[in-house]
Amino acid sequence: MADDLVVERRVSVPPERVFTYFTDAEKWMLWQGTDAEIELTPGGTWRVNVTGDGFASGRVVEVVPNERVVFTWGWEQGPPVPPGSTTVAIELVPDGDGTLIRLTHSALPPDQIEIHRHGWEHYVGRLVAVCEERDPGPNTALGD
Repeated sequence: MADDLVVERRVSVPPERVFTYFTDAEKWMLWQGTDAEIELTPGGTWRVNVTGDGFASGRVVEVVPNERVVFTWGWEQGPPVPPGSTTVAIELVPDGDGTLIRLTHSALPPDQIEIHRHGWEHYVGRLVAVCEERDPGPNTALGD
């Protein structure tokens, strides 16, 4: 049985600015990853070396500029979350003069939810920081 995890954070910039951090590998790596290959079109490659010790990969499923990015997700080193076996949807919801970032990671095995929640909370926090032109801190979910 699989379940969803949801991470939400508000950022004080409009959705159009947040969306720019999904548009190419260089911008993505400002908030997550040490290496990345991203083709932000449906069916395109999504592959990120998250902490420098292994790639998460999948395919881009949906792109709605300034509103939503959806891609499949999994670890290339395999089980318990193999590549493309789960789905990540990032929604950008206008909220006054800012944006609510809502990340939903679906179809995770139950025993993987908390470790992925820890990672996503860290990286969405880094995304908020780079959007607000602040230092995002260490690029690792472990806080090293």
